[in-house]
Amino acid sequence: MSQPWFVPSAAINALRRDAIAAHEAARLAAWQRPQRKTPAEPPAAYPETQLSYLANVYNEKARAFYHKHGVELIAAAYEAHEEAGEVPLMITKHCLRFSFNLCPKQAKGVQGVQGQVRAEPMTLVSGGERYTLRFDCKPCEMHVVGAMKPGILNSPPPSAVPYSPVVFHKKRPAV
Repeated sequence: MSQPWFVPSAAINALRRDAIAAHEAARLAAWQRPQRKTPAEPPAAYPETQLSYLANVYNEKARAFYHKHGVELIAAAYEAHEEAGEVPLMITKHCLRFSFNLCPKQAKGVQGVQGQVRAEPMTLVSGGERYTLRFDCKPCEMHVVGAMKPGILNSPPPSAVPYSPVVFHKKRPAV
């Protein structure tokens, strides 16, 4: 080579793009979908044999799934309006007693505090709603307890309301 060669970067980039496109086409042509695995028989057993409303089993497909996996007693979801009394609406690891330094676990071993921290009932107020807080200190959980509002409890459950599909428009419809 007596003289230096020059290849424009546009030509090199075009060659690279063509090579990648040819490679992708060859890979797609050679690909075969793997066979679907056969389902395990018998199906894996669910770790519990009873489910409370907290499992949120609301429709027949969910109920059939749990029956198939060995659950014998299934309570309806909270939305089915079968829980009329006060029940835990939320279970959380965030504990207000811990946040306010009122946790009995924190007070263990602290001189002068041990035995002074009591599990006083706490209440959350949101607008006109009042929720009781219950504390389960062994797993370190706070339960927000409340009852379904009478207006909601007396109304039909969501499954009884006629289904109307959502319609998307390309343009805003004329009013």
